[in-house]
Amino acid sequence: MTLMGRARQAWERISLYLPVVLMGLMALSTWWLVRNAPKPLRPAQVVAPTHEPDYFMRGFSVKSFDASGRLQSEIRGDVARHYPDTDTLEIDKAHMRSMAPDGRVTVATANRALTNSDGSEVQLFGNAVVTREPLKRPGREPLPRLQFKGEFLHAWLNSERVSSNQPVTLTRGNDQFTADSMDYDNLDQIMRMRGRVRGSLIPPAR
Repeated sequence: MTLMGRARQAWERISLYLPVVLMGLMALSTWWLVRNAPKPLRPAQVVAPTHEPDYFMRGFSVKSFDASGRLQSEIRGDVARHYPDTDTLEIDKAHMRSMAPDGRVTVATANRALTNSDGSEVQLFGNAVVTREPLKRPGREPLPRLQFKGEFLHAWLNSERVSSNQPVTLTRGNDQFTADSMDYDNLDQIMRMRGRVRGSLIPPAR
């Protein structure tokens, strides 16, 4: 066999194994790339919010309006602190005013208040007072002034509920009641007073 023929035979043998060799080289190069490629950055750990205020407001007044531009509520205070973990607002020297669609006005004041994000739930601490102003209703009996006083009051403005697990004084018109704790639901017209309950009823003037 001539030298040229041997060379051709050898090349034919090599060509049979060439695809296998190439595949092996590709696998080897892929493994090398994977091993030596820079490792992906680990995602930054999400830090859970702590009970620390993320912003303050001083000498503030916040008002909300409905779609027609009617004033719905107003919150004023000396200092407000927002806590992101609970999405609550703590207010020093709080003064809140809410106007219902039928004209009823409710005012809440306290040394300190804690309210949720939309202001529908409020806890009042220290000299807490919630007052529903009297309302005249054409063709119907007017609503008398209704006031709650205590060191702690928990009010749900949308559902018109007020409760307290501490002594409270309720004044409705000229009538006055005191109790060790209380739950009041204005929509259902239900009052629950517990503990030492005392009342003073003044008959209406004729």
